Amino acid sequence: MSKVALPPKRKNKKTSGAKGFDDEVAGILRHRGQVVVVDTDSDYLYIGKLLGVSGSFITLEEADVHDRRESASMNEKYVLESKKYGVRSNRREVHIRFQRIVSYSLLEDVIDY
Repeated sequence: MSKVALPPKRKNKKTSGAKGFDDEVAGILRHRGQVVVVDTDSDYLYIGKLLGVSGSFITLEEADVHDRRESASMNEKYVLESKKYGVRSNRREVHIRFQRIVSYSLLEDVIDY
């Protein structure tokens, strides 16, 4: 019986779930102390100063929690107004579940049009 040579095992380049989450947290935390815009998969848009991340939540302070259903203005127009006139905070602190976040950006990176 002859031996069959098996191909070498390939290393899995995928990051584990925990490692991927740690990378996301590190990416977000580099903006600590800056005003961010957080889009979620819900009807809410958040604008506030990034305070930190704990567990499965991101925390903003002096935040504006905006219910998109209660405004006739489009999201981008609302964000542009917040950039131009300042954040109209209605929460001292708000915790947003990581699973609900679709995207985030710095308010200063919002492009005026």
